Amino acid sequence: MLHCPATLFIARHGDAEYDGDRRVMSDEGGRLSETGQVQVTECAHEIADQKLAMVYSSPMQRALESGRLAAEVLDIGHRTLDGLVEIRVGERAGQPWSDPLTREVYAAWHAGDLDARIPGAESGREVIDRFRDALETIADQHRGEQVLVFTHGAIMSLVVPHLSYNVRDDLAYLQFIPNAVPARVEGGDEGWRVLTWPGSASKEFL
Repeated sequence: MLHCPATLFIARHGDAEYDGDRRVMSDEGGRLSETGQVQVTECAHEIADQKLAMVYSSPMQRALESGRLAAEVLDIGHRTLDGLVEIRVGERAGQPWSDPLTREVYAAWHAGDLDARIPGAESGREVIDRFRDALETIADQHRGEQVLVFTHGAIMSLVVPHLSYNVRDDLAYLQFIPNAVPARVEGGDEGWRVLTWPGSASKEFL
């Protein structure tokens, strides 16, 4: 049980560069670009007054580098959690981002069909379960504290609204999540609550 809420600043990693074609889907880790480095540095400076206790990140390279850089700027520790990795594309790797099958699965998840699955990858339920486990691990270790978490856009858009009792599950469906602009999310005895959300989510979903 969480007796004091933990506040998580959950952000998509900074802008990244990839060795492959960015127009097709891949599970490649990527790496932080120069633009991404600036974005992450600015993010860290903007929330430095929050007295953050720790930075967490996905171990995928673009998020890992974001976490390490932010921790260096903030002069605090950094840890990785496997549960924060991006939604895997499985057998759809190499297909364009407009791939109808993948879009159909994402739409099903946001509509509540969590048993839908990308071939060769996770179901929506499995994605939500492992991301929830990661957030609960962080919150349990940082009761009454504030932490910064770098993850990925698709999984953040799906899972954070789904877990939060004060917003609709489709809060961020088809909405752009900007790089290194955190959502502020609180986890306490009553569950998860979105305090602020980045990007262009419609107010009607709040």
